[in-house]
Amino acid sequence: MRGLYTAGQVRAAEEPLLAATPEGTLMLRAATGLATVCLRLLGRAHGTRVTALVGAGNNGGDALFAGAHLARRGARVTAVLLDPERAHPAGLAALRAAGGRVTGPDGPTGLERADLVLDGIVGTGGRGGLRAPAAGLVERAATGPGLMVAVDVPSGVDATTGAAPGTAFPAQHTVTFGAVTTGLVVGAGRGHAGEVHLVDIGLDLPAPDAWQLTDADVAARLRPPHAGDDKYTQGVVGVVAGSATYPGAAVLCVGAALRTRPGLVRYAGTAAAGVRAAWPEVIVTEGRPADAGRVQAWVVGPGAGTDDAARAVLAEVLATDLPVLLDADALTLAAREPDLLRGRAAPTVLTPHDREYARFGREVGEDRVGAARRLAADLGAVVLLKGDATVVAAPDGTTYVNGTGTPWLATAGTGDVLSGVLGALLATGLPAEEAAAVAAHVHGRAGQVAAEAGPPVASDLVRCLPATLRRVRQAPAGRLGDWGA
Repeated sequence: MRGLYTAGQVRAAEEPLLAATPEGTLMLRAATGLATVCLRLLGRAHGTRVTALVGAGNNGGDALFAGAHLARRGARVTAVLLDPERAHPAGLAALRAAGGRVTGPDGPTGLERADLVLDGIVGTGGRGGLRAPAAGLVERAATGPGLMVAVDVPSGVDATTGAAPGTAFPAQHTVTFGAVTTGLVVGAGRGHAGEVHLVDIGLDLPAPDAWQLTDADVAARLRPPHAGDDKYTQGVVGVVAGSATYPGAAVLCVGAALRTRPGLVRYAGTAAAGVRAAWPEVIVTEGRPADAGRVQAWVVGPGAGTDDAARAVLAEVLATDLPVLLDADALTLAAREPDLLRGRAAPTVLTPHDREYARFGREVGEDRVGAARRLAADLGAVVLLKGDATVVAAPDGTTYVNGTGTPWLATAGTGDVLSGVLGALLATGLPAEEAAAVAAHVHGRAGQVAAEAGPPVASDLVRCLPATLRRVRQAPAGRLGDWGA
């Protein structure tokens, strides 16, 4: 697993190392790693044009020392000093000694011709959007041909929360030092950071603030069947979804559960005819959940309605001692009566998107990790907050940020697929927060696989699940979010 850290954790880890090493050692390590990544991205140094946008402080110093390294290799480097009086003195001297050019924000920046633009404006301590003249320079850089590379964190992005309330540097690559901060992989920060490159500078890090799963982590939690297994030992999941008029949610949810390979899927509800026609492998009843037979986890809500009958079904399922996943209409009902959730001894998982989250009387806001944790602690449930980077938070604060997916998943029915995958994993006995994190990872990968053939619909994800699970199991160790699409 990849550990994710707050900006405060990283700064605290730097302090003893700064005290134990000669002045400037840590910055030179970081700058050398930054320059190495830039050289790899450029393919060569000689003759390339590099513009470094340089603010005050250590972030600007990293950019200046990296620029000096590139200039010594033959690059034509221009440093644009946003505050010349506060530019890092040693970094500035190194760049000039290497033959680099220095100018101000109103001078010839070279942004229109740069092969690479380095963002050294603001570091991990920055708050709020960029102001003039930095904002204007960033907007000019974004319209130019240069590869956009952020130093540590894209300027204008909160390194801890991922919030970007104003103009922020739209990096294609971010080179970060010592640890990956959560703001690089969640919220607006994920979109601004691009591909994240981690440079080891020797930090002794504390326990992470959150986690991100790799394919290998997910594969380790997907238990294949053994010779002694039967359909009851691999997990039995029950699904209450859809209706006679709108059976699609039930068909998608049940299909996703089947394709994730539990031992057995049972369905209870008024979409029984549609489920039977689509999935003859499922045991179907038109009655209440108690009529479905023995299960090991329940999925309730997608397309199931919010009338009195639906409320009674939800209450019946929540009264069991089984893990329960609530999605869609079940979330609406739970938001009306949150005490149905509080105090449950068995695991409960909620899967809201932002508008469903708001039904619980609060807004997600810019701190998505904080929002998921607050709702999880309040209701005593695992919260899977859907989004470009889905966040999973447990009541004890354990948090995962998903690193897979594609914008193509923003289409009707994909949430029903996620519910089916997650319900199947809950039925295998995985801890609820791990099941939710694994399901988000697999769902994102399925979206990437489905999008390889063109714009996908939700049923394409169901069909792609077997191939997705096979590829997850075969992926190299450390693989995070680089499947394309």
